[in-house]
Amino acid sequence: MSKRTPFKELEKELEAIGPVLRDEPMSRHTTFGVGGPADLYLKIGDRPGLRSATLAAVQYEVPYCILGSGSNVLVGDRLVIENDARTVDGPDELAGGRARLRCDSGMNFSSLARRTCRLGYWGLEWAVGIPGSLGGAVVYNAGAYGGSLADALSSVEVSDHRGNVQTFPASELSLEYRGSVFTRGLFADCVILSVELRLRQGSAVQIMQRVRDLDSKRKKAQPPGRNAGSIFKNPPERPAWWYIDRVGLRGTRIGDAEVSAKHANFFMNAGRARAGAVKALMDEAIRRVSDRFGIELHPEVALIGEGFCTTGATGMAS
Repeated sequence: MSKRTPFKELEKELEAIGPVLRDEPMSRHTTFGVGGPADLYLKIGDRPGLRSATLAAVQYEVPYCILGSGSNVLVGDRLVIENDARTVDGPDELAGGRARLRCDSGMNFSSLARRTCRLGYWGLEWAVGIPGSLGGAVVYNAGAYGGSLADALSSVEVSDHRGNVQTFPASELSLEYRGSVFTRGLFADCVILSVELRLRQGSAVQIMQRVRDLDSKRKKAQPPGRNAGSIFKNPPERPAWWYIDRVGLRGTRIGDAEVSAKHANFFMNAGRARAGAVKALMDEAIRRVSDRFGIELHPEVALIGEGFCTTGATGMAS
């Protein structure tokens, strides 16, 4: 952070919102167990506080990121605002066997999915094993096993860099495979405050059986341990793991960052991995796959902080 940045003034303003930590190791807040330290770290528990903290960062021109559950993300150092806003309203029954659910963006996505399934609602059964926040799931249009958030998303409430709060229908978010207007920078300096979902009523017994089937499938395919989920998006022709495996990177290690021997699109923290080592392993995979197959792998994880990106702010991380 530049010495010219009014650091003390920003810190004082943030302290009026909630407790602020300095030089907080991000390894404590990510599923990968790497990253940091963040110059300033602030945990927010409600939508008004989230809006106020991001406005303060914009006012003082300090790069920031919004951290959800700390999955699917590699974090360097900057102002990090942890979004712990988790209020849930509903489900409210609608006509035609539908239901409406409104949730704060900091809600844990997997927990929300499992809760709705137990209540007897279809729409998020595929998401019970996906870590991260609901806001992050919107940004990257999270998906698995043939489903995606686009199928259930109705609208999002967003605060822009001036503090204006607007609601956008899902149809205006250009949701695609692991992408949206947020990933393409079209809503720069915008923060997702809340999300509205539409679900379908069904049999809780049948839905939970589907959940158990997917839990079993996921456990067989994905490695346990500290990781950030799938590292790369799947190219159209074949899954990313196939290419990484074919170029001989399965089990490869740089420092304590390791390509999983069980699933080559999962990179593991085998000890005390550093974010730079994970990034180096990603770069090697991109280079080898491009050289051999002419295919460019694109990260599915967000690379946040100094050393990854240098300007601007991210609307939401998982």
